Amino acid sequence: MTFYHTFISTARSTSPHIRRASTWPQLKSSLERHAPIDVHPEVQEALAHDKPVVALETTLITHGFPQPRNFELGRSLENIVRSTGSIPATIGIIGGRVKVGLEECELQRLAERTHKPVKLSRRDIAAAITMNADGGTTCSATLIFAALAGIKVFATGGLGGVHRGGEHSMDISADLMELTRCPVGLVSAGVKSILDIGRTLEYLETLGVPVFSYGTSREFPAFFSRQSGFEAPWNVPDPLTAARVLHTQWKLGMGNGALIAVPIPEEHEAMGAEIQKAVDQAVAESEENGVNKRGKEATPWLLKRIGELTKGRSLSSNVALLENTALIGGQIAVQYHRLLNTEDVRCQRSVVPKNGKPSVVSYEKQNRWLPAKLVVVGSAAVDITAKAAPSDQATLLNSTVPGDVSLTLGGVARNITEAAHRVLASSPSPSVLPLLISPIGDDSFGRLLKTEISGLGMRTDGLLTDMTSHRTAVCNMVLNAGGGLVGGIADMEIARAFTAERVILPLIIKNKPKILAVDGNLSSSILTEIVKHCKENDIKVRIYPSEPTSIVKSSSILPAIVSCLDSNRSRIAPITFASPNLYELSHMYQVARSEPYNLLSRPAWWEAINQFHLGAAYRMDLEQLAKKKVCDEDHSKGTLAFLVDEGIAQMAVNLLPFFQHLVIKCGERGVLAVMHLPATHTGSWVNERSNPLNRYIVAHGSSSNVVVLQHFPAHILKTVINVTGAGDSFVGALLASLILEPNLFQNREALRKTMTDSQHAASLTLQSHLAVSPAILYEAICQPCNIQ
Repeated sequence: MTFYHTFISTARSTSPHIRRASTWPQLKSSLERHAPIDVHPEVQEALAHDKPVVALETTLITHGFPQPRNFELGRSLENIVRSTGSIPATIGIIGGRVKVGLEECELQRLAERTHKPVKLSRRDIAAAITMNADGGTTCSATLIFAALAGIKVFATGGLGGVHRGGEHSMDISADLMELTRCPVGLVSAGVKSILDIGRTLEYLETLGVPVFSYGTSREFPAFFSRQSGFEAPWNVPDPLTAARVLHTQWKLGMGNGALIAVPIPEEHEAMGAEIQKAVDQAVAESEENGVNKRGKEATPWLLKRIGELTKGRSLSSNVALLENTALIGGQIAVQYHRLLNTEDVRCQRSVVPKNGKPSVVSYEKQNRWLPAKLVVVGSAAVDITAKAAPSDQATLLNSTVPGDVSLTLGGVARNITEAAHRVLASSPSPSVLPLLISPIGDDSFGRLLKTEISGLGMRTDGLLTDMTSHRTAVCNMVLNAGGGLVGGIADMEIARAFTAERVILPLIIKNKPKILAVDGNLSSSILTEIVKHCKENDIKVRIYPSEPTSIVKSSSILPAIVSCLDSNRSRIAPITFASPNLYELSHMYQVARSEPYNLLSRPAWWEAINQFHLGAAYRMDLEQLAKKKVCDEDHSKGTLAFLVDEGIAQMAVNLLPFFQHLVIKCGERGVLAVMHLPATHTGSWVNERSNPLNRYIVAHGSSSNVVVLQHFPAHILKTVINVTGAGDSFVGALLASLILEPNLFQNREALRKTMTDSQHAASLTLQSHLAVSPAILYEAICQPCNIQ
């Protein structure tokens, strides 16, 4: 695969960051026109995954320093940039190809100068490429390619400017004009001391280029000296402030760059006066021998002569200031990208139009997220799915077979959050977007997750990367030719290593959600802490156990239930809503009635069951319901007898003292809602009577308690592409509906509508290759409802 195809593929998969960096589409367009540009794989990966990158020039390698000092300096500057957490992108031209990031052999080639590299400004670029030449990029050329690649920070030594006597000769560096065209922060040690600093600052003012001195003083540095006798109009005291300047320019859509002048380190200031004398002498000599009139040859000659006059001591100062600007540049780049990933994203909300592709619009003026009404805690994972080709299904369990392998976003909590996000973001009255709280590793999968989640317009402030000792969660699934799950491996240990008290609870307290949802991938101890906090603060808790491949995790919520029963003796179910599938329901029931929990023999359980008053009338209604067809349109699926024969209804009712509402996913046999409505929450059900023909049973107990069982047939689908994420999409749509209509469980018509809508969301995902279908939108799944 050529670099061009690799880059375009990566660019498409990370489109949100292409949109963010306003110059990136220029690079993409250039590559599509087969421009001779090669982006180093490390730089490419950094740009695609939104890591900070710092551009470095190569004229100092090809024309500025002698061998082998030039090669050593190039390597040193790259290492310094890396030490800040940024990725270096040394830019040059090799054999007529632009290199954004150099291999070591390429840097060596430029340093050895065997191919006679030329000094490149804007005017030279096309010619050098056409002639297959090598070239070192000046400030102006480096600015061009940095802007083209979407790199926001460029660190160098000294900026070009107005030459002495420039008012007569019009000898003005192209660097200055380039700053008006390229939205890049140029971090330098000021203007080269061989130039006319005063006139250079005046010319920058005329061009509208903002100039900042770095530090607490506005004194503009003069390359080898910290003082020039001139002041900058502004100063930035630290990397964060400098990053905010660049960030603000980006938000305003300004197309110019900014000059950030960093003074040479103080320990080298003592050499400044001596070097300045050598500068003055070298300039005088250049005027005498005519070198000052040779354009781009003048600066290398002057720097070389200054080195001779100072016996090499100017070179050590030059190295010091270059290393200092590389350090500051890297720090600024890190801060800039933190702003992109926090402040900007937090000020946005996603609107998902009809085509399913989210766009981003302003959501709030404050630089913070609004508190989320729905918070989801659990796993965010990368799903690797392998689906066998139809003709090889028979041999699937014994060998590798042809098929399709795909990589998508996954994780139970992430899937549900995305589905809820899509519904809420596209609703007529958009609510605050849901918050996903999930740990991700400091690895490639973690960076991919954050990039892609942000690209969907979802919140990322709950993605926590401090679990550096654990890998990002990955679920590897194998499907048969029909899309059914054959088996797989889920590496979800990072979710079980989560800490509630230090990490999760502070975010919950900050947001004060109306609904908190957790998945079974979390450890029992974490679930216990979360549930206790929610019960103490009147937050409704939803639990969706886990994916079908991890049935054992469905019982991890039981210790939390025991803790609540032991501490509060509350008659209200500790968990407001759970959505197990049939296998998870059975496992939860069996574990709950066994040692060490014995939940079905506790006084609180007996008291609740007695209040239900489920007598002969209830049993007769259940027998009538069991005779109904699973689906009126497709009798081949049988009847609802499985509710009785497999003990589904009995297990569900026996768990109601601990789970107020159970929404049981029965696969192709539909959905069963089993609910306990206390006297204060009965709503329209208080006047309802059982109607097995319409698939619901209402049992009126003591003290106006109501127990409801209602079946909802599955949607008929002609094709199923992938079962992964269908249940999560169902739950996500249901949670979104609960945010929009908090009392939907209390109204029969509202419940019917919501279950239909949520099943539609699951159906859309069953027909999608993704874990959550992009077609899940409010207007696509939600039907009108006239609630009486």
